[in-house]
Amino acid sequence: MNPKTENLITVVDAGSHKSVVLVAELNDGVLRYRGHGIEPSRGMRRGVISDLGPAAAAINEAALTAERASKAPIETAVVGVGGPHVRGMNSQGGISMGSRMKEITREDVRSAIDRARSIGLAPDREVLHLLPQQFILDDQGGIHDPVGMVGNRLEVALHLSTCSGSAAQSIVTCANKAGLEVTDTVYEGIASAEAVLSADERELGVCLADIGASSTEMVVFFEGSVAHTAVLPIGGDHFTNDLAVGLHVSVEEAERLKQTYGNCVVTAVPQLNEIEIGGDLSTGGHASRLVRQRFLAEILEPRAREMLTMLRDNLRSGGVLEALGAGCVFTGGGALLAGLLDHAESLLRVPARVGYPVPLSRMPPELARPEFSAAIGMLLYTHRTQVRKASEEQGLKQKLKAIFAGTL
Repeated sequence: MNPKTENLITVVDAGSHKSVVLVAELNDGVLRYRGHGIEPSRGMRRGVISDLGPAAAAINEAALTAERASKAPIETAVVGVGGPHVRGMNSQGGISMGSRMKEITREDVRSAIDRARSIGLAPDREVLHLLPQQFILDDQGGIHDPVGMVGNRLEVALHLSTCSGSAAQSIVTCANKAGLEVTDTVYEGIASAEAVLSADERELGVCLADIGASSTEMVVFFEGSVAHTAVLPIGGDHFTNDLAVGLHVSVEEAERLKQTYGNCVVTAVPQLNEIEIGGDLSTGGHASRLVRQRFLAEILEPRAREMLTMLRDNLRSGGVLEALGAGCVFTGGGALLAGLLDHAESLLRVPARVGYPVPLSRMPPELARPEFSAAIGMLLYTHRTQVRKASEEQGLKQKLKAIFAGTL
């Protein structure tokens, strides 16, 4: 690998609206922003790739922009995976270490996890993440790292995040066609959580909902571990399309109206407020006209209640609705719709807030917005994963050194 690139981390977030390539540099253990590129997505439909060529071209253009901004060649990348095909499930399994107690090693932990993950998956499903919730050593639960402890039987409660193998391979192929070698894939809900949730929220119990263009990625943390993941087939585009149909305007005009005047609480909009819509006859639009601003809210409110009711029912079916001690955090571009938090607090009966990503050192302020939570979170997730692997490798080297030293 080129010495100039070995300290760089590059991530790709290919969404339905835009493709983002973000580059950071690891310097003395600190992540620093180096550059980014953003291009309108092409070849995407409902959160998955429908046409490889245009999708790869959009990623390539974003990567070239990021490469120029970072002033360094980009060779490898971590890509985000999201969309309705992502699903989560819980499993439990373990290993017995014989009649005599023995010290738990890292290899024993891996064996227990392998046993817990050995559940039947459909042929087209792939495991995105294996996320231990807790280890149980001789019926003693609540253990986060059993290495070094002594016991007879080690079990692990595990959360598996799975995805469609073909959908995941499509995004990897697109990145490859754009000249990037993919080193890892990350569920975008997990990535967003990395960027916006605090340690206290994860411990108390929190639901993160990343509202993208075509879908909403969910992840629930409880006692510091992932308890539930899911994807809702509703995103910001559904609100926009409802406005486009209801107001008889283009999708572009509907998106502008949603961002400028949209509110999903009808009673929060003054009855007499009017706004001007249309007027661009050159594109085949209608003549300019006035409509009540409340009419927009009357269109948006039912969709917001539908999405949040779906979220509540998903949490209930996953057995985690009562575990949200820290409430619900909404991120992604769709989280900025006025009135959404009011409905969330009313339906879920927990506090709700908008989650903004933790800014990287030297990062432009325009990236510190909810729609970039997944990309920034992927950088943070990759950094943390690399640190953990390096620590484990260092520990193994120290053990081997001690073993060989003892045989001399």
